[in-house]
Amino acid sequence: MQENKRKSICAINPYLIRSQSAMEYLMTYGWAILIIAIVLVALFSLGIFNSGNFAPRAQPGSCEVLRTAVQTSLVGQCNGELPQYVAQFPGYPNPGVIISDSRFPNGDKSVSILAWVKTTQSADYPFVLNYGEYGTAEEDWMLGIYSGQVCPDSWSDHRCAGPLVNNNTWNLVGFTYSGGTNVEVYINGISYTGTGSGTPNVQTGSGTMANIGGGTSGFNFTGYIANVQIYNLSLSQSDMLALYKEGIDGAPINVNNLVGWWPLNGNANDYSGNGNDGTATNVIYTSAWTSGYSAP
Repeated sequence: MQENKRKSICAINPYLIRSQSAMEYLMTYGWAILIIAIVLVALFSLGIFNSGNFAPRAQPGSCEVLRTAVQTSLVGQCNGELPQYVAQFPGYPNPGVIISDSRFPNGDKSVSILAWVKTTQSADYPFVLNYGEYGTAEEDWMLGIYSGQVCPDSWSDHRCAGPLVNNNTWNLVGFTYSGGTNVEVYINGISYTGTGSGTPNVQTGSGTMANIGGGTSGFNFTGYIANVQIYNLSLSQSDMLALYKEGIDGAPINVNNLVGWWPLNGNANDYSGNGNDGTATNVIYTSAWTSGYSAP
């Protein structure tokens, strides 16, 4: 009886030993696999595997507008490479990029303003661009993001429209104005009608100052800005969609009516050919910007 019992245990033991070995194997390598998976997720969230990190990068000033007595045209390498740098704005109280002696549209003229932005912190009314001083006769137009909405503003007449712009995601935001009450907000090439109550009170200021990423009363932008463009005409809906489809590296679509162009690719120079160069204060030009960006 005892002999048979011993034989039975011996017969079972090899299976028990194999099962125990299998469990030890799973426990040992299972933890290793789990750790690797966590690391991969973390790297993915940081944008390490973003294809933009491996795409060719355009050097600062590689594409610009050349204005001569004969013609106005784009020159250089304007083949759509991603920018090497974008501008990172730390927010209040930093003034951003100051542009003096600017010749922007003013008075009751058509205008289009757009920029690629990625907010990293919600604020009351962070200015992407403001022209003149808030609440004075120097003001003409502002482009801001109020509580997540894209808002053109002229003399405090907010014309916010469209869905909320999420933090940590790149978007092309802007607006067009064609006189009267005709203000259209654009987010990634899609048009939304502004909700202002009346005709924008557009001032005829001297046009001597503009600011990218800065403002007054703490309305400073926190996040990233690239490829700011201003035109002295109201671009069409197809134009705005085309600019979005070009991506964050897109060149201006109408150089004859281009007033200012700041790629912010390593500097605050104006590449529109109009000489409206800016002076940046506490602005960081970073190459680590591709997180949250997907090419259209």
